[in-house]
Amino acid sequence: MKILFVCQHYKPEPFRLSDICEDLVQRGHEVAVLTGIPNYPEGEIYADYRNKKKMRETIEGVAVFRSYTIPRRKSTLYRVLNYFSFAISSSIGVLLGKYKAKDGTEFDCVFVNQSSPVMMAWAGMVYKNKYKKPLFLYCMDVWPDSLTVGGVKQDGLIFKLFKFISKKVYRASDYIFVTSPSFKNYFVQQFDILEQKITYLPQYAEDLFIPDESRVNKESVDLTFAGNIGKAQNLETILKAASLIEKNTNLPKKIHFHFVGDGTELLSMKALAHELELKNVSFYGRRSLEEMPIFYKKSDAMLVSLIGDSIVSRTIPGKVQSYMAAGKPIIGAISGDTKTIVEEAKCGFVSPEQDVEQLAKNIYKFSMLSIEEQKELGKQARCYYEKHFSKEQFMFELETYLERKSKKE
Repeated sequence: MKILFVCQHYKPEPFRLSDICEDLVQRGHEVAVLTGIPNYPEGEIYADYRNKKKMRETIEGVAVFRSYTIPRRKSTLYRVLNYFSFAISSSIGVLLGKYKAKDGTEFDCVFVNQSSPVMMAWAGMVYKNKYKKPLFLYCMDVWPDSLTVGGVKQDGLIFKLFKFISKKVYRASDYIFVTSPSFKNYFVQQFDILEQKITYLPQYAEDLFIPDESRVNKESVDLTFAGNIGKAQNLETILKAASLIEKNTNLPKKIHFHFVGDGTELLSMKALAHELELKNVSFYGRRSLEEMPIFYKKSDAMLVSLIGDSIVSRTIPGKVQSYMAAGKPIIGAISGDTKTIVEEAKCGFVSPEQDVEQLAKNIYKFSMLSIEEQKELGKQARCYYEKHFSKEQFMFELETYLERKSKKE
């Protein structure tokens, strides 16, 4: 097959899509990606890509087409410009016929890896209409509800505008993959999407996340949050729980919190940690994917949290699969599908999103477990991962679905 992927973000930006595309190439498919100029998450264009450098390149067998993109920087205005610049420029490029397969013909299908913003799918819609090819969409972030995390009111004009845009995108898609079971009902209820068009396809973790059996007894319990640090991640709850933990003088071991990642709320979270006078918290900033196993190895359990009262709270963050693949216990302040997964896997403890006291109690409860009991939670996490989230299962289902549906068209 000849497949065109559309996503505003791609390698060297830290997104799992590159792993999917490279695997498809290894399976004998021709893969190209229409993407933006790398600037995530810092908001500045990467040095190697400034002044229109590398607008077309090949990375691990994947042809990469880059379209004009205004960097997101650190302001709301630039983020909006970032969103629309890629959406418009990539769509124009498709209209002008700039993106072709190696033999100069059209691709067999177009696949939109839709994170934020939903407008990144416009180029896929244009490709579908221009060449009469099937459009597949993989929904990573549900729009417009993702906007409520940033304070956009559901009864406001901005929300209504993006609901109109989102409806156009989702209805234009021939097939939709979702990362959380809850998203199915959302699409059916909010956009009148036929249920048979929607398929649950959970994310997987990269191959470098594997269990580490070398854990030994230590003088501290180390808990790690790894990933984007934004409003949706609700790290304020974790920091307040860390404050309660630090004030507890009855702890058998010191409990330390590690935050690995970058995002719009990093400075705010550092300020909160300073305000709370936390000495049991460390921030490491953004680290490469290759460095992450080092942090995982040092961790006794991993942390996950999301804000509540939204469809966003029912998301299964990609970090959950990485945590489980690495065989790590999970302590979460979260509801929805992630809560269900942790409880079904019996791999950790979960509390409601904003319940600081219960989160602190769960952390204390975990710290009281023996090394063997903690290891058992990790083994159960890995077992659940292999049964439900393995890369082999993901790639088989994706490849089979694309081939079957594209031939049908």
